[in-house]
Amino acid sequence: MRDFAVAREAMVDSQVRTSDVTRYSIIDAMSWCPRELFVPRARRDVAYADIEVPLAPGRAMLMPRAFAKMLDAAEIGSEDLVLDLAPGTGYSTAVISRLAAAVVAIEPDADLVGQATETLEQLEVVNAVISRGDPTAGDPAHGPYDVIFVNGAVEQVPDALTDQLKDGGRLVAIFVERGVGQCRTVLRVGDTLAQRIAFDINGPMVPGFERRRAFAF
Repeated sequence: MRDFAVAREAMVDSQVRTSDVTRYSIIDAMSWCPRELFVPRARRDVAYADIEVPLAPGRAMLMPRAFAKMLDAAEIGSEDLVLDLAPGTGYSTAVISRLAAAVVAIEPDADLVGQATETLEQLEVVNAVISRGDPTAGDPAHGPYDVIFVNGAVEQVPDALTDQLKDGGRLVAIFVERGVGQCRTVLRVGDTLAQRIAFDINGPMVPGFERRRAFAF
């Protein structure tokens, strides 16, 4: 049987720290969270590999390195309310629960919601809730949010989502243009949105965030 605790430590040392992620809160959270519980049982041997682990058709978990660097860009504080979008089986929700005051997660796949809820309960995560819904719509009822974290790539972000940011709030996602991905932070300052490029990265497309294609003859 594989020693997952050793694998987790190796992941943090070889993938997180070496990617210039030095915030102790992120290192501590990823060192605590048993990633193997959030991947399909048949794929647990690669839970800590530097790959996107498939979760369901068209869905995959972000690589640990990409996830850690996105968390770093989000600058989540201990008093923050975070909206976690398309978390799949809930790994991101569990990790963020160690960084923030509370987490609201929205996942479109009912089966993944069930798995996530069960695992979060197993880990006794009490400051996070995951519900089935449309990630592009967010969850305005519980907002506004200090941070909106999108677990993957987007081609566009609807105004209905950025409208749920507090003044000074940040949205973090992988923005894809012409096949090239960049992690960007979208900052709300009053009624203005400003984008900052954090680093180059590609990731799995999040359902619903594709750009609508215009019909042409």
